[in-house]
Amino acid sequence: MKAHTIISKNKFPQYICFIALSVFFCACTNNKGSEQKKIKKTAQQDSISTWVANAENKNLPKKERLIFLEKAYILNKKQPKDSNATKTLSTISYTYYQLKDTLLFRKTNKETIALAKISKDSTTLANSYWDLGGYLSNKKVNDSAFFYYHKAQKIFSAKKNNYLAGRMYNRMSWIQQSINDNTGAEINCTKAIELIKPLKKYNELSSCYSTMGVIANNLGEQEKSIGYYEEAFKYDNKKPKKQSPNYSILNNIGVVYKSNKQYAKAIPYFKQLTEIDSFSIKNPTLYATALNNLAYANYKLNILDNVEAQLKKALKIRKNLGNTAKIAGSHYSLGEYYLTKKDTAKAHKEALLAKKNAELSTANKRILEALELLALTNPTKAADYRLEHIQLADRLQKEERKIRNKFARIRFETDEFIAENLLLERQKQLWTGIAIGLILLIISIYIIVTQRAKNQKLKFAQQQQTNNQEVFNLMLAQKQKVEEAKRQEQKRISEELHDGVLGKMLGARMVLTGLNKKADPEAIAEKAKAIVALKDAEGEVRAISHELSHSAYQKIPNFINSITELLESLAKNAKIEQDFNFDNTMDWDTLSGDIKINVYRMIQECVHNSIKHANCSKIYVNFEIHKSNFEVTVGDDGQGYVLNKEKKGIGLRNIKSRMEKLNGHFTVDTAPGRGTSFFFNIPFSKVPE
Repeated sequence: MKAHTIISKNKFPQYICFIALSVFFCACTNNKGSEQKKIKKTAQQDSISTWVANAENKNLPKKERLIFLEKAYILNKKQPKDSNATKTLSTISYTYYQLKDTLLFRKTNKETIALAKISKDSTTLANSYWDLGGYLSNKKVNDSAFFYYHKAQKIFSAKKNNYLAGRMYNRMSWIQQSINDNTGAEINCTKAIELIKPLKKYNELSSCYSTMGVIANNLGEQEKSIGYYEEAFKYDNKKPKKQSPNYSILNNIGVVYKSNKQYAKAIPYFKQLTEIDSFSIKNPTLYATALNNLAYANYKLNILDNVEAQLKKALKIRKNLGNTAKIAGSHYSLGEYYLTKKDTAKAHKEALLAKKNAELSTANKRILEALELLALTNPTKAADYRLEHIQLADRLQKEERKIRNKFARIRFETDEFIAENLLLERQKQLWTGIAIGLILLIISIYIIVTQRAKNQKLKFAQQQQTNNQEVFNLMLAQKQKVEEAKRQEQKRISEELHDGVLGKMLGARMVLTGLNKKADPEAIAEKAKAIVALKDAEGEVRAISHELSHSAYQKIPNFINSITELLESLAKNAKIEQDFNFDNTMDWDTLSGDIKINVYRMIQECVHNSIKHANCSKIYVNFEIHKSNFEVTVGDDGQGYVLNKEKKGIGLRNIKSRMEKLNGHFTVDTAPGRGTSFFFNIPFSKVPE
């Protein structure tokens, strides 16, 4: 086990390197994998876009377009369920709708709506509702079509998309007029015009005014209807040239005159459409309608030359197009024509065909017309046909009333929903305001607290500066005292030399001068006394010289004296012992002023803490120079404390601040029952001597 442990320790750095390389390799692999996934995803999206584009290509056969669309659908299902996948699915769904694939359209449309709700893609959701409304409208499921158009309109309105919201109003209006809800239709169509008119979308404006024309005609307002169609013409002419004209306006004006039995006025409009070059190829549906209406108007005016041929030609075009509702109309026109010609057998046959096709297309108005014609062409069953007509008319009236009520309920429920949303929005705004207020309050409190902390820190710095200045002044005062002591000592020595030595030497000189010419024993004795006096003066001069020499070469340690006085003063007041150790051979006054001032203050702070909190009997301070560092130890023999559990007070923060200024560091060694020691390590620098 030990050998294994030793080997493991020796190989530990190698394992670290191996793990680091493995992590780096995995990260690179992951990044590479991520890039590959991005490339793969982009390639798949490009493939989907290509297949959708091919499916939308009208020049390709329908079968091929459906194959491309299926490929796009399958691959899109594998994509992440985000807004891109939702929009692509919406496009696929709409293409199925254009290709008249009912089952796949309903399936993909349902999936698009569900996915749009999950991804919260409201625009795609509204477009899907629009597509579904169009599909149901074509199927004559008017209430459901209105419902989905209405849902799409609300989303577009909420998103401030006035153009698309206006288009939805126009489509709702068209459905309403088809069930004789002309008042509601007029309201919605007016809303559509109000939204679209400022946008100068001339094509949609032309469509809206055409709808208004139909509504006015339904209400029996012929002149108003014609005025709306003329307005539709005006906007149609403002469209860009690349957009084809809306020829249906001509047919609609003709229908207004036709419905009011003004056939002579109607004929020019129908005729104008049938004489447009290649119109039967460019727009076969409208061409067949205009041709049928032209023949009918001529027949009503008893202009019968080409009526039958025109009616049959229109019927043939409609059969090729597969429009059963229009086919029913052609059969009805032929039946009415044959009835006028007294050919009741043919008229009855056409009436039956008209009823059959009208029932296939659920064109109820055509069914009613066919029943009226059948009653005229077959008198024996006229009562049955009229009874069926009455029953159907009553049922249709009830259904129309029911649908109109449903429309009203949809609008009411939506308005109620909007009101609830407004309430929720206001509540949301209220809570948002409260949240913002709280955030601002928290920010204000934070700024105030931070500013106070900064101000406090600034006050600490100012206090430190004041304290440093006081210490500096104290040292200057100490230096001045030392200098004053030197001057006093020099003055004393000067006085000693002048009054003592100089007087003795002067007296000896005068004695020797007077005895210079005498040689008797008494003179010799006096000379001997004078020589002794000179020797005494010599000894006194030597003593004074030695004293002066010692004073000149010995420097009084001001910094050490300041620390000593500080410790003695604090220890004496606290009645505890103090111990100050330092190297006597070191000139501590050569330390820089910043070091001396800050060390003095830090010692003062530490000793104060020891006296106040440590319950100690002794404090000690040690000065050492180690290489280029000034090391200071300040400690006590007190009770100590648990360092990590104590809060850092202002004193400790001040010490930390001072050490940062000196580019030094410090540590604290303490524990319960074994005293506290502070170790300061300061980069050593001297002032120039």
